[in-house]
Amino acid sequence: METPCLAEITADNVAAACRLAVAPHQRDYVAPVAHSLAEAYVQPDVAWPRVVYAGDELVGFVMGAFDPGCPIAYFRCGIWRLNVAAGQQGKGYGRFAVEALLEEARRRGAEAATVLWRPGEHSPEPFYRRLGFRPTGQVHEGEVVGRIELEV
Repeated sequence: METPCLAEITADNVAAACRLAVAPHQRDYVAPVAHSLAEAYVQPDVAWPRVVYAGDELVGFVMGAFDPGCPIAYFRCGIWRLNVAAGQQGKGYGRFAVEALLEEARRRGAEAATVLWRPGEHSPEPFYRRLGFRPTGQVHEGEVVGRIELEV
């Protein structure tokens, strides 16, 4: 695996980010990057979108949400999206992206972070559980709320 790095969305990489496609069986579990960037555009003070590069190749996209004043506790700090290109999965890029987002959460003083996933055969639940997220018992619009405690 080439050492991954995060980059902000720019005019130079936005088109490539929007072309990023997950594996066909995952399309029902994560929104396309273009949808995520539209959400980021209308919530610029909350959304934290980043692309993941391995060398010069764009291999993933992650978007966090940082909204400490949100009345819904599980939306105060967490992962909104994680998309890893179909041919790049299983190489550690998703783990890298999540860990980078959690590091940003720690930097901002968060004590915990959340992620939501839809249950199903190709759900990302096993991936998030391997990283330490645990179901809270809450469900939001059919999605399980997972939470991880952050050591600061």
